[in-house]
Amino acid sequence: MKLQTKIPLTRQPHNLIDYKSKLLLIGSCFVENIGDKLAYYKFQNTLNPIGILFQPIAIEKLITRAINKDFFTEEDVFFYNEQWHCYDVHSCLSNASKEKLLEDLKKSVIQTHQQILESSHLIITLGTSWVYRLIASDAIVANCHKKPQKQFLKELLTVDEVSESLSVIIALVKSVNPNTTIIFTVSPVRHLKDGFVENTQSKSHLISAIHQVVKPRKNIFYFPSYELMMDELRDYRFYKDDMIHPNQLAVNYIWDKFKNVWISDESQTIMDGVDEIQKGLTHKLFNPKSEQYQ
Repeated sequence: MKLQTKIPLTRQPHNLIDYKSKLLLIGSCFVENIGDKLAYYKFQNTLNPIGILFQPIAIEKLITRAINKDFFTEEDVFFYNEQWHCYDVHSCLSNASKEKLLEDLKKSVIQTHQQILESSHLIITLGTSWVYRLIASDAIVANCHKKPQKQFLKELLTVDEVSESLSVIIALVKSVNPNTTIIFTVSPVRHLKDGFVENTQSKSHLISAIHQVVKPRKNIFYFPSYELMMDELRDYRFYKDDMIHPNQLAVNYIWDKFKNVWISDESQTIMDGVDEIQKGLTHKLFNPKSEQYQ
């Protein structure tokens, strides 16, 4: 008896991730789940240098700025709720000091620039097609920083607009690092604040757009994180209490699928050893002075 529909996944024959790989991960909060796993197993990875980015235009802006080393200036930041913010980055970088924020933003641009040049793999996770446009500047922002909603217009990017943005990202990255492998995926996190129908429409636009740019012969791939959650894990026991975010069991499941597709056999053997050491480091010792511990 079959109790689950399985998505057929093919192991990649080339460009597998190993301990020599350098990975850059950018995108929504789900990419942080994957990044945390890679960090746990001690892979060389850089995760969201300017914080979480949910939509493709925000990622395109980051890639463009980083490649051109176009540093943020005082005109790019603003003061609100006793902190300095930037519309193009996540609030995790916001700071009470304008100088410190600009310094951190410069470091993030330099770091992203270097990682794009050196990365063997770029993993981009898209969360939504919904964007917010700041009325005052007519610019699409990455983060509203809790400013009044009346200052923004909410828009749904079309499939063509998402596809065009992804094409720009690919062209920019390949122009400075032609050999890098790009892996797109769609976050399984449900953006229900947009509405149930609106969330489905948003995810559909992302998936349709990604499949317009995926070209395995050019090292551009798609990994079905969203489909694994929706099909193989179609049960609320795989969600956190908010019924929106995948819980740890679901994250582990999707990570295991990713590992089997993208990580080399030799590296998986090393990962087992790293896991053993990590568990040992968290083990509560009864007698730290014992001969066994020493």
